[in-house]
Amino acid sequence: MSNDKNELLRLDHLCVDYKVKDGYLSAVKDVSFTINKGEIFAIVGESGCGKSTIAHAILRLLPEHNEVITGNVWFNNENINEYTETQLEKVRGRQIGMIFQNPLDSLNPVYTTGSQVQEGILLDNVSREDAWKKVIEIYKDVKMPDAEKRAKSFPHEMSGGMRQRVMIGMMLARNPQLLIADEPTTALDVTIEAQILKIIKSLRDEFNTAVMMITHNFGLVAEVADKVAVMYAGEVVETGTVFDIFDEPKHPYTTRLMAALPRMTKAEGRLQTIDGSVPRLTEHKSGCRFANRCTHATEQCKTQDPPMREVSPTHSFKCFMEQGVDING
Repeated sequence: MSNDKNELLRLDHLCVDYKVKDGYLSAVKDVSFTINKGEIFAIVGESGCGKSTIAHAILRLLPEHNEVITGNVWFNNENINEYTETQLEKVRGRQIGMIFQNPLDSLNPVYTTGSQVQEGILLDNVSREDAWKKVIEIYKDVKMPDAEKRAKSFPHEMSGGMRQRVMIGMMLARNPQLLIADEPTTALDVTIEAQILKIIKSLRDEFNTAVMMITHNFGLVAEVADKVAVMYAGEVVETGTVFDIFDEPKHPYTTRLMAALPRMTKAEGRLQTIDGSVPRLTEHKSGCRFANRCTHATEQCKTQDPPMREVSPTHSFKCFMEQGVDING
């Protein structure tokens, strides 16, 4: 429990293990971070690093139900990881909304999009007439063109950008305190992507909704995020403000990612790559998971779990090097 009035969500040592044929797959290991009210918090990392697993674990939406979740998930100073399924159903949608990765898979093809948004609103004992009026207002809030007509359209009759607007509207219909956006601009062109980001930022400003954005796109992070957590192989290796991460990254993985970002001119040289591959996560071994790809790794890195070092009150990284890596070095 926290005394910070601005704190909305806090993960304490969250671990998620999947049961597999030869034991367990350590998908998320010892993840801790805090999201404050009205804050846009980005979780960034390559595909398969555990970003979406964290989001699904918060709401206990992991598929197959073959997972083991340990640690604490504090939301409004209550540990929702200890909630029963009935208690958690009152949190889903009402207090924490989630935009899933592919809106076409998330929308029912045999119902109009407006009726699907209306369904959530009706859960709050609102009349059908008032609920439909709110649907139209929501469509206008998310800048849906021709809101009245599109509310009566089926998902296949809408573009990818429109369907994403429907999903955002659906999640905001009950005014949640936290919105989890899992790759909200996947497969959208850059123009629509910019519009979706603008909508998310304006809704945060208007309703003070906190946003947990999951992405592998550093461009989105730079555009909208207040704070960032960088993930590698199921672990959070660095957290900080967007300026901390972009201007003074400390973890070897973060610095290599920054060096791999495209630059404006050829004069800055070829893009760097990270040699090696992600380790197998089927065993709970001690040691840094990036050690086999890190040019600074020592024998200690391979046998012991590195500590989380604090650079400043807003900036921490998980490494044995006290000063981290100099991005200019």
